[in-house]
Amino acid sequence: MLKHRSIRPVLLLAQLPKAQHGLSQLKASTLLKTPGGEALHVRCRLLSRQGPAETGRQGQPRGPGLRTRLLVTALFGAGLGGAWLAMRAEKERQQQQRRTEALRQASVGQGDFSLLDHQGQARCKADFRGQWVLLYFGFTHCPDICPDELEKLVRVVRQLEAQPGLPPVQPVFITVDPARDDVAAMARYVQDFHPRLLGLTGSAEQVAQVSRSYRVYYSAGPKDADQDYIVDHSIAIYLLNPDGLFTDYYGRARSAEQIADSVRRHMAAFRSVLH
Repeated sequence: MLKHRSIRPVLLLAQLPKAQHGLSQLKASTLLKTPGGEALHVRCRLLSRQGPAETGRQGQPRGPGLRTRLLVTALFGAGLGGAWLAMRAEKERQQQQRRTEALRQASVGQGDFSLLDHQGQARCKADFRGQWVLLYFGFTHCPDICPDELEKLVRVVRQLEAQPGLPPVQPVFITVDPARDDVAAMARYVQDFHPRLLGLTGSAEQVAQVSRSYRVYYSAGPKDADQDYIVDHSIAIYLLNPDGLFTDYYGRARSAEQIADSVRRHMAAFRSVLH
Protein backbone atom coordinates (compact mmCIF):
# COMPACT_ATOMS: atom_id res chain seq x y z
CA MET A 1 0.00 0.00 0.00
CA LEU A 2 2.79 2.37 0.83
CA LYS A 3 4.55 1.55 -2.41
CA HIS A 4 1.44 2.32 -4.47
CA ARG A 5 1.01 5.83 -2.95
CA SER A 6 4.64 6.81 -3.54
CA ILE A 7 4.62 5.74 -7.20
CA ARG A 8 1.57 7.91 -8.15
CA PRO A 9 3.11 11.38 -7.73
CA VAL A 10 6.12 10.23 -9.71
CA LEU A 11 3.90 9.18 -12.59
CA LEU A 12 2.06 12.51 -12.51
CA LEU A 13 5.30 14.44 -12.68
CA ALA A 14 6.48 12.33 -15.56
CA GLN A 15 3.30 13.10 -17.51
CA LEU A 16 3.39 16.86 -16.87
CA PRO A 17 5.71 17.80 -19.82
CA LYS A 18 3.44 15.86 -22.16
CA ALA A 19 0.44 17.75 -20.89
CA GLN A 20 2.19 21.07 -21.38
CA HIS A 21 3.21 20.09 -24.90
CA GLY A 22 -0.35 19.20 -25.64
CA LEU A 23 -1.63 22.54 -24.45
CA SER A 24 0.90 24.34 -26.63
CA GLN A 25 -0.45 22.48 -29.66
CA LEU A 26 -4.00 23.67 -29.11
CA LYS A 27 -5.27 25.69 -32.07
CA ALA A 28 -6.52 29.22 -31.74
CA SER A 29 -10.00 28.09 -32.66
CA THR A 30 -10.03 25.74 -29.67
CA LEU A 31 -8.96 28.56 -27.35
CA LEU A 32 -11.65 30.82 -28.69
CA LYS A 33 -14.26 28.25 -27.76
CA THR A 34 -13.22 28.19 -24.13
CA PRO A 35 -14.57 30.77 -21.62
CA GLY A 36 -12.24 33.74 -21.84
CA GLY A 37 -10.37 32.15 -24.73
CA GLU A 38 -10.95 35.05 -27.13
CA ALA A 39 -9.44 37.54 -24.73
CA LEU A 40 -6.51 35.24 -24.14
CA HIS A 41 -5.83 34.89 -27.87
CA VAL A 42 -5.99 38.63 -28.52
CA ARG A 43 -3.76 39.28 -25.55
CA CYS A 44 -1.18 36.84 -26.90
CA ARG A 45 -1.15 38.52 -30.29
CA LEU A 46 -0.66 41.97 -28.73
CA LEU A 47 2.21 40.73 -26.60
CA SER A 48 3.88 39.18 -29.64
CA ARG A 49 3.84 42.55 -31.49
CA GLN A 50 5.16 44.67 -28.65
CA GLY A 51 8.81 44.98 -27.71
CA PRO A 52 10.00 44.53 -24.15
CA ALA A 53 10.23 48.30 -23.50
CA GLU A 54 6.72 48.99 -24.81
CA THR A 55 5.21 46.16 -22.87
CA GLY A 56 6.49 47.55 -19.61
CA ARG A 57 5.10 51.06 -20.30
CA GLN A 58 1.58 50.27 -21.39
CA GLY A 59 -0.72 53.24 -20.95
CA GLN A 60 2.10 55.80 -20.52
CA PRO A 61 2.51 58.61 -23.17
CA ARG A 62 5.58 58.28 -25.37
CA GLY A 63 8.18 61.14 -25.39
CA PRO A 64 9.14 63.28 -28.45
CA GLY A 65 11.12 61.55 -31.16
CA LEU A 66 14.76 62.20 -32.00
CA ARG A 67 13.87 64.31 -35.03
CA THR A 68 11.61 66.56 -32.96
CA ARG A 69 14.28 67.01 -30.28
CA LEU A 70 16.90 67.90 -32.92
CA LEU A 71 14.53 70.42 -34.51
CA VAL A 72 13.79 72.09 -31.18
CA THR A 73 17.51 72.24 -30.37
CA ALA A 74 18.32 73.76 -33.77
CA LEU A 75 15.60 76.41 -33.43
CA PHE A 76 16.78 77.29 -29.94
CA GLY A 77 20.39 77.61 -31.13
CA ALA A 78 19.35 79.77 -34.09
CA GLY A 79 17.42 82.05 -31.76
CA LEU A 80 20.42 82.48 -29.48
CA GLY A 81 22.72 83.12 -32.47
CA GLY A 82 20.40 85.75 -33.90
CA ALA A 83 20.12 87.52 -30.56
CA TRP A 84 23.92 87.52 -30.17
CA LEU A 85 24.44 88.98 -33.65
CA ALA A 86 21.84 91.69 -33.01
CA MET A 87 23.51 92.63 -29.71
CA ARG A 88 26.92 92.71 -31.38
CA ALA A 89 25.68 94.94 -34.22
CA GLU A 90 24.06 97.32 -31.73
CA LYS A 91 27.25 97.44 -29.66
CA GLU A 92 29.34 98.27 -32.74
CA ARG A 93 26.84 100.96 -33.77
CA GLN A 94 27.02 102.59 -30.34
CA GLN A 95 30.82 102.45 -30.32
CA GLN A 96 30.98 104.06 -33.75
CA GLN A 97 28.53 106.75 -32.67
CA ARG A 98 30.60 107.56 -29.59
CA ARG A 99 33.77 107.69 -31.70
CA THR A 100 32.13 110.02 -34.23
CA GLU A 101 30.93 112.36 -31.48
CA ALA A 102 34.38 112.42 -29.88
CA LEU A 103 36.02 113.26 -33.21
CA ARG A 104 33.54 116.06 -33.85
CA GLN A 105 34.27 117.56 -30.46
CA ALA A 106 37.95 117.63 -31.41
CA SER A 107 37.00 120.33 -33.96
CA VAL A 108 38.99 118.74 -36.79
CA GLY A 109 38.34 120.18 -40.23
CA GLN A 110 36.47 123.23 -39.00
CA GLY A 111 36.26 126.32 -41.16
CA ASP A 112 36.67 126.75 -44.90
CA PHE A 113 39.68 126.61 -47.21
CA SER A 114 40.60 128.10 -50.56
CA LEU A 115 42.88 126.13 -52.91
CA LEU A 116 43.45 125.40 -56.62
CA ASP A 117 42.77 122.01 -58.15
CA HIS A 118 45.12 120.35 -60.65
CA GLN A 119 43.20 122.00 -63.50
CA GLY A 120 43.68 125.50 -62.07
CA GLN A 121 40.11 125.95 -60.79
CA ALA A 122 39.48 127.53 -57.40
CA ARG A 123 38.11 125.11 -54.82
CA CYS A 124 36.62 125.61 -51.37
CA LYS A 125 35.12 123.27 -48.81
CA ALA A 126 31.56 124.01 -49.93
CA ASP A 127 32.33 122.51 -53.36
CA PHE A 128 32.33 119.06 -51.76
CA ARG A 129 29.06 119.48 -49.90
CA GLY A 130 26.77 116.53 -50.59
CA GLN A 131 29.67 114.14 -51.28
CA TRP A 132 31.61 111.63 -49.25
CA VAL A 133 35.29 112.58 -49.38
CA LEU A 134 38.47 110.62 -48.65
CA LEU A 135 41.27 113.14 -48.12
CA TYR A 136 45.03 112.63 -47.92
CA PHE A 137 47.87 115.11 -47.27
CA GLY A 138 51.26 114.44 -48.91
CA PHE A 139 53.64 115.64 -51.61
CA THR A 140 54.54 114.54 -55.12
CA HIS A 141 58.26 113.97 -54.43
CA CYS A 142 57.50 111.48 -51.66
CA PRO A 143 59.51 108.32 -52.44
CA ASP A 144 57.27 105.62 -50.94
CA ILE A 145 54.72 106.39 -48.20
CA CYS A 146 52.57 108.84 -50.16
CA PRO A 147 52.27 106.62 -53.24
CA ASP A 148 51.44 103.64 -51.03
CA GLU A 149 48.78 105.51 -49.10
CA LEU A 150 47.24 106.99 -52.24
CA GLU A 151 47.14 103.52 -53.82
CA LYS A 152 45.33 102.28 -50.71
CA LEU A 153 42.91 105.21 -50.85
CA VAL A 154 42.18 104.43 -54.51
CA ARG A 155 41.55 100.75 -53.69
CA VAL A 156 38.98 101.85 -51.13
CA VAL A 157 37.26 104.06 -53.69
CA ARG A 158 37.18 101.25 -56.25
CA GLN A 159 35.78 98.76 -53.75
CA LEU A 160 32.98 101.17 -52.91
CA GLU A 161 32.37 101.96 -56.58
CA ALA A 162 31.92 98.25 -57.28
CA GLN A 163 29.06 97.98 -54.77
CA PRO A 164 25.71 99.03 -56.28
CA GLY A 165 23.60 101.43 -54.27
CA LEU A 166 26.42 103.23 -52.49
CA PRO A 167 26.99 106.94 -53.10
CA PRO A 168 30.23 107.89 -54.88
CA VAL A 169 33.29 108.84 -52.85
CA GLN A 170 35.49 111.72 -54.00
CA PRO A 171 39.23 111.10 -53.51
CA VAL A 172 41.24 114.27 -52.76
CA PHE A 173 45.01 114.82 -52.44
CA ILE A 174 46.29 118.04 -50.81
CA THR A 175 49.97 118.86 -51.05
CA VAL A 176 52.09 119.90 -48.07
CA ASP A 177 54.89 121.02 -50.41
CA PRO A 178 53.46 124.02 -52.27
CA ALA A 179 56.90 125.25 -53.30
CA ARG A 180 57.34 122.38 -55.73
CA ASP A 181 53.79 121.06 -56.17
CA ASP A 182 52.20 123.65 -58.43
CA VAL A 183 49.13 123.02 -60.60
CA ALA A 184 51.11 121.36 -63.40
CA ALA A 185 53.01 119.06 -61.01
CA MET A 186 49.78 118.01 -59.33
CA ALA A 187 48.16 117.29 -62.71
CA ARG A 188 51.03 115.01 -63.72
CA TYR A 189 50.98 113.22 -60.39
CA VAL A 190 47.28 112.45 -59.84
CA GLN A 191 46.76 110.95 -63.30
CA ASP A 192 48.75 107.88 -62.26
CA PHE A 193 46.27 106.88 -59.56
CA HIS A 194 42.57 107.39 -60.35
CA PRO A 195 40.70 109.42 -63.01
CA ARG A 196 38.65 111.13 -60.30
CA LEU A 197 41.49 111.85 -57.89
CA LEU A 198 41.52 115.61 -57.33
CA GLY A 199 44.84 117.31 -56.54
CA LEU A 200 44.74 120.56 -54.53
CA THR A 201 47.54 123.08 -54.05
CA GLY A 202 47.92 126.74 -53.18
CA SER A 203 50.19 129.29 -51.62
CA ALA A 204 52.27 128.49 -48.55
CA GLU A 205 49.74 130.35 -46.38
CA GLN A 206 46.72 128.59 -47.89
CA VAL A 207 48.30 125.14 -47.45
CA ALA A 208 49.27 125.99 -43.87
CA GLN A 209 45.70 127.03 -43.09
CA VAL A 210 44.05 123.85 -44.34
CA SER A 211 46.75 121.73 -42.69
CA ARG A 212 46.13 123.35 -39.32
CA SER A 213 42.41 122.83 -39.76
CA TYR A 214 42.91 119.06 -40.06
CA ARG A 215 45.70 118.92 -37.46
CA VAL A 216 48.27 117.88 -40.05
CA TYR A 217 51.90 118.30 -39.09
CA TYR A 218 54.51 118.84 -41.83
CA SER A 219 58.06 120.10 -41.98
CA ALA A 220 60.51 120.30 -44.88
CA GLY A 221 63.90 118.69 -44.26
CA PRO A 222 67.34 119.97 -45.29
CA LYS A 223 68.17 120.17 -48.99
CA ASP A 224 70.78 117.90 -50.54
CA ALA A 225 73.30 118.77 -53.26
CA ASP A 226 70.58 118.57 -55.90
CA GLN A 227 68.34 120.90 -53.90
CA ASP A 228 66.04 117.98 -53.23
CA TYR A 229 64.45 117.47 -49.83
CA ILE A 230 61.95 115.30 -47.99
CA VAL A 231 58.90 116.66 -46.21
CA ASP A 232 58.09 114.99 -42.91
CA HIS A 233 54.31 114.96 -42.35
CA SER A 234 51.40 113.27 -40.65
CA ILE A 235 50.11 110.09 -42.30
CA ALA A 236 46.34 109.71 -42.22
CA ILE A 237 43.36 109.37 -44.55
CA TYR A 238 40.41 111.56 -43.52
CA LEU A 239 36.74 110.81 -44.14
CA LEU A 240 34.34 113.73 -44.61
CA ASN A 241 30.58 113.17 -44.72
CA PRO A 242 28.16 114.93 -47.14
CA ASP A 243 27.69 117.73 -44.61
CA GLY A 244 31.39 118.52 -44.99
CA LEU A 245 32.11 117.37 -41.43
CA PHE A 246 35.13 115.35 -40.40
CA THR A 247 33.80 111.88 -39.59
CA ASP A 248 36.76 109.51 -39.18
CA TYR A 249 40.43 108.99 -39.96
CA TYR A 250 42.56 105.96 -40.82
CA GLY A 251 46.22 105.47 -40.01
CA ARG A 252 48.82 103.63 -42.01
CA ALA A 253 48.09 100.32 -40.28
CA ARG A 254 44.51 100.16 -41.59
CA SER A 255 44.00 98.10 -44.73
CA ALA A 256 41.90 99.13 -47.71
CA GLU A 257 39.30 96.51 -46.77
CA GLN A 258 39.05 97.80 -43.20
CA ILE A 259 38.66 101.38 -44.39
CA ALA A 260 36.01 100.40 -46.94
CA ASP A 261 34.04 98.55 -44.24
CA SER A 262 34.24 101.60 -41.97
CA VAL A 263 33.05 103.93 -44.73
CA ARG A 264 30.09 101.63 -45.44
CA ARG A 265 29.08 101.72 -41.78
CA HIS A 266 29.33 105.52 -41.70
CA MET A 267 27.22 105.72 -44.84
CA ALA A 268 24.56 103.48 -43.32
CA ALA A 269 24.43 105.51 -40.10
CA PHE A 270 24.62 108.97 -41.69
CA ARG A 271 21.89 111.49 -40.91
CA SER A 272 22.38 115.03 -42.18
CA VAL A 273 22.41 117.77 -39.56
CA LEU A 274 21.98 120.53 -42.14
CA HIS A 275 18.35 119.82 -43.07
